[in-house]
Amino acid sequence: MPPTSLPDVSPPDPSSNHASSEQPAPGRRLKALPGPRPWPVVGNALQVELHRMHQNLADWAAEHGPLFKVTLGGVKVLVVSDAELIGRLLRQRPETFRRPSRMQAVMQEMGIHDGVFVAEGEAWARQRRMVMASFAPQQVRAYFPALLDVAQRLHARWTRAADQPRVEDGFIDLQADLMRFTVDAIAGLAFGTAVNTLASDGDVIQRYLDKIFPAIWRRSLAVLPYWRWVKLPADKALDDSVRQVNLAIRQFVANARMRLHDDPARRLAPPNLLEAMLLAADAPDSGMNDDDVVGNVFTMLLAGEDTTATSLSWMLDLLWRNPDALARARVEVDQVLSPKASMAEWTPEDLAQLDWLEACVHESMRLKPVGPFNVVEALQDTVVGDVSVRAGTPVLLLMRHDTVSDDHFARAAEFLPQRWLPEGSDLAPTNARKLSMPFGGGPRICPGRFLALLEIKLAAAMLLRHFDIQAIDTPDGAPPVEHMALTMVPVGLRMRLKRRRMA
Repeated sequence: MPPTSLPDVSPPDPSSNHASSEQPAPGRRLKALPGPRPWPVVGNALQVELHRMHQNLADWAAEHGPLFKVTLGGVKVLVVSDAELIGRLLRQRPETFRRPSRMQAVMQEMGIHDGVFVAEGEAWARQRRMVMASFAPQQVRAYFPALLDVAQRLHARWTRAADQPRVEDGFIDLQADLMRFTVDAIAGLAFGTAVNTLASDGDVIQRYLDKIFPAIWRRSLAVLPYWRWVKLPADKALDDSVRQVNLAIRQFVANARMRLHDDPARRLAPPNLLEAMLLAADAPDSGMNDDDVVGNVFTMLLAGEDTTATSLSWMLDLLWRNPDALARARVEVDQVLSPKASMAEWTPEDLAQLDWLEACVHESMRLKPVGPFNVVEALQDTVVGDVSVRAGTPVLLLMRHDTVSDDHFARAAEFLPQRWLPEGSDLAPTNARKLSMPFGGGPRICPGRFLALLEIKLAAAMLLRHFDIQAIDTPDGAPPVEHMALTMVPVGLRMRLKRRRMA
């Protein structure tokens, strides 16, 4: 799940149970901070381009320093770019800070039950226990055969593309194909039933999910919630998409309960996330029900489709633009996996030996995190750095600012995976993993991070072992544009492959 979420630009609710009646500790006042000059009435809202909001904020941080303010919809937002301070704030969740209440409200209004990503308070604590048990490393390893099946389907799809190009210029739509891979992977694990978007260009789940994720971004930042009074065709299509996905998930829940009833052995070693969550929800005093399970499966589908695919796309693009790193990754994959007669024999332990490839994952996430900013909301009067903030104040965290700064990482603009290995210790600070936080931090760190890393390494290893990359580029040949739409996606990335001659 991406750490990125959006600022609540509505005024804080004075009746909130979390608001503190105490005065904040002495410090600078938010309104006294520097920041971009606001326009009358709208503040800085019209100075932000939604699709490049992260870049607008980065430009302002360079001008105004590590703590500054912006005004969105009449609400002052504190912006923080210092990574060490960001880490401290993330560790103060969920007691002092929460996710923005507007994100939760938007998803509830759309008909998406609260999952662990947006739940708060005791509901979050209960769901966290259930989800963490389902995503524990040993449990993720148990899902590996299902992941391997999906990787083999991606291999078959790319083999067809290499033999018979599906488009006139011979290029594969990289982001689209990787989104099919990740939605098949997370759907198979979540539902316990194969969902095969890789073999069909018209799969129902894929089509509906593609409408929902961008809508959360747009509605969370909308100045006027027009859809409450007037439903445009896009809003009607969105309502239908949410309804159809909810119906599908409910049916998968019913099927999973039937499997658990018919085969008691599954209760001892649940083979998929859905059954693991149902068992956790059924435990005495769990306080959970099927609605909580449905909300978390829905969240996993949304996050699992987009974020992992985007991370994969960025990494493959960076590898292509850095031939030495790509060649070293190929050599490592061959050394580790060539003793295996086929991909069907690969194991999680094999992938764990791909240290260089994992370093490439961390380096690409440092440069191109899917969530370049995060937003939290103060639950009580508190102090951020030396700035007093009131309960309900949004605090926007620039996650990428220090990770691409030469003040923290040597040659910060370069793709140098060795900085994550002992051989490159001079290229990264000792606290590098605390500065680069692609999965967030603190108690609300992304629970699916182990699964995401396994998916990325599996897909990349399959590609390097079985294909020669002929090209990865964009139609104009320039580096892909960073497009912000809840996650930061590369625009226009395409890939051309050739089947590799195996020794």
